[in-house]
Amino acid sequence: MASLVYTHLLLQLVLLISFFHFNLAARRLASSAETQQPLPFQYHNGALLTGKISINLIWYGKFKPTQRAIISDFIASLSTSTPTKSQPSVATWWKTTEKYYHLSNSKKPSTLVLSMGTQIIDETYSLGKSLSNLQIEELASKGAHENAINVVLTSADVAVEGFCMSKCGTHGSSKAASVQGKSYKFAYIWVGNSETQCPGQCAWPFHQPIYGPQSPPLVAPNNDVGLDGMVINLASLLAGTTTNPFGNGYFQGPKDAPLEAASACPGVYGKGAYPGYAGDLLVDPTTGASYNANGGNGRKYLLPALFDPSTKSCSTLV
Repeated sequence: MASLVYTHLLLQLVLLISFFHFNLAARRLASSAETQQPLPFQYHNGALLTGKISINLIWYGKFKPTQRAIISDFIASLSTSTPTKSQPSVATWWKTTEKYYHLSNSKKPSTLVLSMGTQIIDETYSLGKSLSNLQIEELASKGAHENAINVVLTSADVAVEGFCMSKCGTHGSSKAASVQGKSYKFAYIWVGNSETQCPGQCAWPFHQPIYGPQSPPLVAPNNDVGLDGMVINLASLLAGTTTNPFGNGYFQGPKDAPLEAASACPGVYGKGAYPGYAGDLLVDPTTGASYNANGGNGRKYLLPALFDPSTKSCSTLV
């Protein structure tokens, strides 16, 4: 299973940096990173997610309708079929992932089309308020198993194994029920709302970091530190899920602790980023919120840099 992991052992004080790392496409806890040198990114000949893929949302715990809209609008904004006039856009950010598909098969590159799927709401805490990794997988299995990414989103009052201690979210895959004698795997993601548990770890730069260089927190573009932090982590995990869904796609480093499309660019959101500084971002003149991408319904988001395999460097929207 992939996990967005930060550990005290990896919180390196060398150069006074505390990094956001990832384990198999999940974002490791920490604060920020310098502009990267060229990275040895490799394709390990495994399958990428292709075709028409629905993103199903499983809401576990209590979320306000306005909070659910922040996430669902972000998912809808990934598709170029719902263009956003204002630039830079979420769809433009996502197009960097297309380069992975061209490199994996330059003669006949596959395509990926993401769309909003179904939403399942569990406000009764059917599995309790303290979840294990296996229970996260159980919740993820409630979504469709074919041509889908099932995203489990846990509310601020739900504890998850390793959450805040070692991770902000995870991505992985699980076996689905056999269909006509064939067994399939489905991809899933989990992201938790860290607002009351560990915003300094999982919602930076919208909250003061616990470790590393200190700088004033930025204003969250949707006025919700927890949900805007979830968008950052979900975006990172979506990029990793599509380009390394089963642990043998694109990544660098060891297989059991790989860096993927977004996790290879920790803490970078705009040009000029350095430890404790997210980069030169756009600022909404009315709210003072920092962002780098426009979405549907007038939304603004802060999205992580993605590793561009063609230039071997971290690519930012601004």
